[in-house]
Amino acid sequence: MAKGGRLLSMSAEQNKALIRRFYETQEAVSRGEADMDALDEIIAPDFVSHSKLVSDQKPGREGYKQAIAQLLASLSNIRFLVEELVAEGDKVVSRFTVRAIHDRAELMGIAPTGREVSFKSIEIHRISGGRMAEYWALGTAGLKFRGQRLEQEIHERERVEQELQVARRIQQASLPEVVPTLEGWQISPYYRPAREVGGDFYDFHLLSGAG
Repeated sequence: MAKGGRLLSMSAEQNKALIRRFYETQEAVSRGEADMDALDEIIAPDFVSHSKLVSDQKPGREGYKQAIAQLLASLSNIRFLVEELVAEGDKVVSRFTVRAIHDRAELMGIAPTGREVSFKSIEIHRISGGRMAEYWALGTAGLKFRGQRLEQEIHERERVEQELQVARRIQQASLPEVVPTLEGWQISPYYRPAREVGGDFYDFHLLSGAG
């Protein structure tokens, strides 16, 4: 029993070391010190992801690597702050916080902000033959990025509204303030844009020789 228990403990430590190496490799890729092929030594060829890092993630190892590459290409100064690793049997549960700067490219429909982003995640990896074979995850990244996207959409809507108001004032200033008086005529101009700004203008011009 002692020998068996010791072997199980060593296997658990090796599995945890593999997951730490997985996070460290992503940090190295982000810094340009490694490439995505380095993950092939960590992720099994028949890898199955039961959770998606991005909405359009494709299945299999290559789809998972592409999703990671998309995230790393959007962020800089990525740090995986591992708070807890628990291993039992062939599975490792990790709880961690990711901190990074969103300054490189659009991510999940969000333009780079240059600000630090932070999200928490809990992941489960099944290890087989010294590589990650299956993956499950639950985290706050999706919720936070959706919140940021909503914030950007609100700011964009406010910007458009302000521009429309400026355009409306300019357009109204271009319309005649005085309606000419003509004997036998009653002129009643009416102008109402569909929203803030219309596409038409009007003015009054005195024809040469008139009057």
